Amino acid sequence: MAASSPLQIQGLAKRYGQARIFEGVNLELAAGEFVAIVGDSGVGKSTLLNCMAGLDSWDAGQVLLCGQTLDGLGDDARALLRRQHVGFVFQAFHVLPHLNVNQNIALPLMLLGRKEPERVSQLLDALGLSGLGERLPQQLSGGQLQRVAIARALVHRPALLLADEPTGNLDPGTAAQVMDALGAQTRSQGSALVLVTHSEPAAARADRVLRLTAQGLQPA
Repeated sequence: MAASSPLQIQGLAKRYGQARIFEGVNLELAAGEFVAIVGDSGVGKSTLLNCMAGLDSWDAGQVLLCGQTLDGLGDDARALLRRQHVGFVFQAFHVLPHLNVNQNIALPLMLLGRKEPERVSQLLDALGLSGLGERLPQQLSGGQLQRVAIARALVHRPALLLADEPTGNLDPGTAAQVMDALGAQTRSQGSALVLVTHSEPAAARADRVLRLTAQGLQPA
């Protein structure tokens, strides 16, 4: 597998007790690639996403993030790799209510000890949030909140973006706008994107669509 790949997974298996969730999961992403993962409810899509970031454990196989194997790394080392190389977008937004838009977006930079207000401003403009930097989350619509979450995920220029049902709380029109913004921004900066979704329109935008079953990932 190419050393430059932001994410490489080999033979990944996950169990809860005696119950098999999935096994034999193999995946390699290229820089800038957009992969959508679909599958039945309860098959383990979100669990797989958490394994990709080293947030969950697995029972067999290997996960490499930007060429660094996560196997055997402690929690602190995994957290540092995530902080440097991964961005997250979730269905529930997970913005901090007591911080304004600028502060929410800048959080990953702050954790890395970086101050880049011009980068925050750039993303505000690119994601249609110009003039909203001083507003608090409760003053925004659902679509605006999701764009704030996307900006926060992208602000530190991660190699890998993980999105878990990012349009699940949005109406179809707003969902399409959010997916437009997400796809455009990840491609413009060369981040690989893994999207977990039940939405056929969202999945259709991907370069590859894969279906997760208990036996692994297969082309959908």
